[in-house]
Amino acid sequence: MIYNAMGYAPPEAIAIGYGNELRSDDGIGQRVAKALQLSNVKSLAVHQLTPELAETLADADLAIFIDACLMSESSQVQVQSLSPESFNVIAGHTADPRSLLALTQAIYGRCPPAWWIKVPGENFELGYSLSPIAETGVAIALQKITQIIDENFSLLL
Repeated sequence: MIYNAMGYAPPEAIAIGYGNELRSDDGIGQRVAKALQLSNVKSLAVHQLTPELAETLADADLAIFIDACLMSESSQVQVQSLSPESFNVIAGHTADPRSLLALTQAIYGRCPPAWWIKVPGENFELGYSLSPIAETGVAIALQKITQIIDENFSLLL
């Protein structure tokens, strides 16, 4: 973190978009992370959540996770706040962000406030293109991330 003349660092967020870009809509999370262009947000596009991300999370003031979900789970972009909960083993893409937050808390003694954005998809077959519903969801997710950052960082400044 860089400290300014008043001795404190401006708040920084981490956005982690995850999923498999080779399986069409499953790549939604990475697509959002790559499109995110905010100066106070470090954006990571990863295939899966791994324990190594705990160190990055420990240094952040806010975390946002972005992933695809099935249309049967929800037809709308979902935003939910997260708390560290250790109920899933971190094992590949099936890892839950709450487990990664719990690991961060256990190792570093802190974890940032966090949000989980789930974007609906309908095509998870091999391929690189997103379905129209996923493309719309990416745009909505980018707007929601900007809103989350604005709302949370205005409280920290």
